[in-house]
Amino acid sequence: MYEEQQSEEHGPLAGFTVGVTAARRADELGALLQRRGASVLRAPVLRIVPLADDGELLAATKDLIDRVPDVVVATTAIGFRGWIEAADGWGLGEVLVDRLRGVELLARGPKVKGAVRAAGLTEDWSPSSESMAEVLDRLLDEGVDGRRIVIQLHGEPLPGFVEALKAAGAEVVGVPVYRWMPPEDIAPVDRLLDAAVSRGVDAVTFTSAPAAQSLLSRAEERGLLPELLAALAHDVLPACVGPVTALPLQARGVDTVQPARFRLGPLVQILCQELPARTRALPIAGHHVEIRGHAVLVDGALRPVPPAGMSLLRALSRRPGWVVARADLLRALPGAGRDEHAVETAMARLRTALGAPKLIQTVVKRGYRLALDPASDAKYADA
Repeated sequence: MYEEQQSEEHGPLAGFTVGVTAARRADELGALLQRRGASVLRAPVLRIVPLADDGELLAATKDLIDRVPDVVVATTAIGFRGWIEAADGWGLGEVLVDRLRGVELLARGPKVKGAVRAAGLTEDWSPSSESMAEVLDRLLDEGVDGRRIVIQLHGEPLPGFVEALKAAGAEVVGVPVYRWMPPEDIAPVDRLLDAAVSRGVDAVTFTSAPAAQSLLSRAEERGLLPELLAALAHDVLPACVGPVTALPLQARGVDTVQPARFRLGPLVQILCQELPARTRALPIAGHHVEIRGHAVLVDGALRPVPPAGMSLLRALSRRPGWVVARADLLRALPGAGRDEHAVETAMARLRTALGAPKLIQTVVKRGYRLALDPASDAKYADA
């Protein structure tokens, strides 16, 4: 009952900071996270080239009109709609739709079917699984030798898809409906990298494989890749919208969490499950204390804590009830130097932030300890 009341009051992500790397739908994802209590650090690692300005898409569209393919595979609703709208802007919309009426048109999933039909077209087939693997199986079963297949690309790699079709004898043409470019302002990306390496975020979300690769590439440029990989492996949760998005991270040995359904809502829900499950709840001085990313729940009340205070609290919580020397706490403080007075100052602010000063005991001439309830001492003695 206590946890249910706490979640209703603060949201399951209260006290956690989540990095958002998305460019497209970043506001939607950020709003979903904030609605559940999270603090959001936005850092679009890529930007999308406007379709009307994309000469590569224009050239691909003219080529399709001049050399009508046998098969067209529509992969995303937003991409297909954008393609038709861009063609309209170039004065090619009607002729493009007319060409598409004469080909075998495959639509990956119900949203894509809706976009196809909104354009006045009818798909020949759509997989029930929304899986490109099922689309590939159908094409290979039909036989593709000598056939020209156009695939509406959507910014993500299609591992093995194009290669399998080419190996079976098909001519494969990609239509880059929107392309990823580096962001015009790299500063937010660098802030996210610095926060991830310093454990200033609790999770980072990825909604496309290019975004994941872009963040890794920027970390490598700055000489931070080993530190980033270490953070993602242990302390910062990498959450991907699906398995294709996770590929660049998996190639670096990073395990990710993914929802069963590849949508933003389920992505947020898996964070709501995973992040609270990674926190530590302790009975301290008669209070129920849950230590989160940038805040602490004390008997259900959310207490924001400054970064220095969180560093001290985490150091104390590694061995609850044990005395931690000032020198060790000083090392835990970011940029504190050699003056142990910095520990006393940060500790005073931490106690004020917690609103319950007796949670942390001063052990004269030794250091500090969490005032773990006596009944819990044995449980955490070897923690």
